[in-house]
Amino acid sequence: MSRVRRFFRTYIPFSRAGIQEAVVYRANFICFLIGEIMSAFIMYFVWKAVFLSSGSETFMGFTMEDMVVYLFISFLTGYLTYSDGAFAVGEEIVDGSIAARMIRPCSFEMCFLFQELGNRLISVSMIFVPIVAGVEIYRYITCGELRFNIVYFLLYIVSLLIAYMISFYFNVCYGFMAFFFKNLWGTTLIKETLVGFLSGAVVPLVFLPSGLAAVLNFLPFASLSYTPVMIYMGMYTYPQIAMRLGLQLFWMVVMFGVSKLIWRSAVKRLAVQGG
Repeated sequence: MSRVRRFFRTYIPFSRAGIQEAVVYRANFICFLIGEIMSAFIMYFVWKAVFLSSGSETFMGFTMEDMVVYLFISFLTGYLTYSDGAFAVGEEIVDGSIAARMIRPCSFEMCFLFQELGNRLISVSMIFVPIVAGVEIYRYITCGELRFNIVYFLLYIVSLLIAYMISFYFNVCYGFMAFFFKNLWGTTLIKETLVGFLSGAVVPLVFLPSGLAAVLNFLPFASLSYTPVMIYMGMYTYPQIAMRLGLQLFWMVVMFGVSKLIWRSAVKRLAVQGG
């Protein structure tokens, strides 16, 4: 028990720092949020045009109602599971502050994790309830009945938490590449675009050719967005949900292990710029 208390005593201050950062830079936070919401509405009008042009009430097994729910829950999931660990690590390598962090008697990635968790508390408090409530009100108005399922919702929360951990360690792994390449700004843009597509955040994976969809469903990127959203929508049976959650846990463990391997290799060749 004392070890657990010592652990939280060490890292809770980083969560407080994350909360303070979100509060201090609230204009940046709000502008980023507005931009993301605008992107979600743009995608809504794009898919509305697709459904109208198809001349059918369904498209690839999705109704327009399903597509609206998918778009906004996908936006919420992507926003809450987003991790800027790659950017943070890269910046610290560039300005040299990585050296000071490395000599602290605490885990390098745990510092980032707890700082991000503090930041995410602000995000959850501001957007989670309004978006979920808005989606469920839309479903009720469209269908004439309450479609909210508490079991699927709780399973979605579990999947969302695992998805965040996969995202965090994936971005930590990517951020550690700055030890080798020194600057990740350009490649980060490519990475974000690819992850957005491969995770199903742009196009539901079920819309893709069956062979490609099967491959992407197994890769870790589907666990970031597609799996939690499909669980929320009730598109999976309970055995399928158990299998998808198991796959998410598998990729979380893999990403954690890979991050440790890269870290051990990277610290041997640290060369900061500007430090």
